[in-house]
Amino acid sequence: MCRNIKPLFNFTPEATDEEVRAASLQFVRKVSGFQKPSRANRAAFDRAVDEVASAVQDLLGSLVTHAPSRDRDVEAEKARARARKRYGVPDPA
Repeated sequence: MCRNIKPLFNFTPEATDEEVRAASLQFVRKVSGFQKPSRANRAAFDRAVDEVASAVQDLLGSLVTHAPSRDRDVEAEKARARARKRYGVPDPA
């Protein structure tokens, strides 16, 4: 799966339209194999991104959870700490 696609559900604040679009773009790039489609494929590529983004918005609006919302900043720092540990980079202090 695409490593650059981040979970968007159950965060405070909620996922923005830009985040949904970016995840949709990454997904369509992965599935199509195109980083940048040719002019001949551009309309189909853009339409696919729009349709995936719409489906993701519908999904996020339909999901239900009883778990408390996660904080984006806290989760981002956890990810940075995992990366530092994985790559042997010292903590910035």
